[in-house]
Amino acid sequence: MQPDSTSAIPQPEQRSAVLGRFLRGSLGSGVAVLARASGALVLNKLLAIYGGAGGLTLLAHFQNLMALFTTLPNDGVHVGLVKYLAPLRAGTGRYRAWLGAGLGLNAAALLLGFLVLAVAPGRLIGVFEPTLGWTLLFMLGITLLTGHAFLVSVLLAAGRLRAYVVLTVLLSGLGVGAVAAVLAYGGTIESALLAYLLAQGITLLPTLLLAYRAGLLPSLSGPLSRPAMRGLSRFLLMALSVLLFGKSVDFAMREVLIRQLGLAQTDLWQAVAKLSDNYTMVFSAVMGSVYYPRLAALIAQPQQRRQLLRAVLALLAPGLAVGFGLLWLTRSWLLPFLFDQHFSAAGPLLAPQLLGDWAKFLTWTLLFLLTVRARVGRYVAVQAGSAVLYTALLGLLLPRFGLLGAPMAHAVRYGLLLPGCLWYFRKELI
Repeated sequence: MQPDSTSAIPQPEQRSAVLGRFLRGSLGSGVAVLARASGALVLNKLLAIYGGAGGLTLLAHFQNLMALFTTLPNDGVHVGLVKYLAPLRAGTGRYRAWLGAGLGLNAAALLLGFLVLAVAPGRLIGVFEPTLGWTLLFMLGITLLTGHAFLVSVLLAAGRLRAYVVLTVLLSGLGVGAVAAVLAYGGTIESALLAYLLAQGITLLPTLLLAYRAGLLPSLSGPLSRPAMRGLSRFLLMALSVLLFGKSVDFAMREVLIRQLGLAQTDLWQAVAKLSDNYTMVFSAVMGSVYYPRLAALIAQPQQRRQLLRAVLALLAPGLAVGFGLLWLTRSWLLPFLFDQHFSAAGPLLAPQLLGDWAKFLTWTLLFLLTVRARVGRYVAVQAGSAVLYTALLGLLLPRFGLLGAPMAHAVRYGLLLPGCLWYFRKELI
């Protein structure tokens, strides 16, 4: 047996090389991250000022609704595609098999979601008082956006980071521009939110063009590959756990807060949650486009994989602490600046939210190991346990502390999950 070639590299130099590669990749996607974050901030500001009481909450509820339909493709099929397509050359038989299976599973996931919508429209979109036309356009927008995300995963698997950046900038600009145009012409919030979805869905066209020109869309023929369907289905099961124990819980919790406290009060918590969503989006974009593809490429190289994990955690833990500390210190200025003056009343909610997010990001970094290894049972168990814990904490803390109970439950949830993950993955950290 030949020794691992990395063993001859001095430890500090090896760690520096791994960290340098991660940072270069992160900087490479910086324009895309900046575009998404800037677009989200402008969108929040528009709805906070011109959306009236509850405008920010309705925006978050609509985005959460979108996530209910796109989580299975995005967090399941597309994550699996990046893993399986990354080492393959476009046009090969195996490449076609994975690509065809991804298309088939995406179609099935969308069909399932639309069937649920048809059966229980009031539970999902009732708060937006939709007409039949609004509902059909919503379904069209979800379909277009899912197609865009599918092709973006194909581009990322091929290492086309520049195309990803261009498309992300376009997606953010079109979404915000559509909302601003509808509100400027006196349209309703419901119309503005629908325009936001459809404008983002239009990016399917340039995404299709870029993927085709890159030679990443070979013709497909014949039946779907059963092994590829089984392989991607494992990721689909993990995404289903995110949908059931993550997105659905968030959706239900917001509805409870709206019913119990009203839109105006819920808006205060939603301001803190939207701030969290914004930097969480940045974190997810960097980790999904840089860290996860690299981790997938190192799945058969345990020593390099450990080096990557340790280097990223060593960077994130203090870096996030400093960043969140600055956010907390500037809270009295930041919240009115990002939203509106009356949102300064949400300041007391920020500390537990930031503490929980620090632990959440480190926990997610570790849980990527379960995703890249397709450890379905363990991943689902973590998601289910986390949801049960969160629900119990909300039931305990909301009646006692009111709005403050929501971020407190979030902080305690991840404050318990992080030590558990550190213990479980201890062999990867030693």
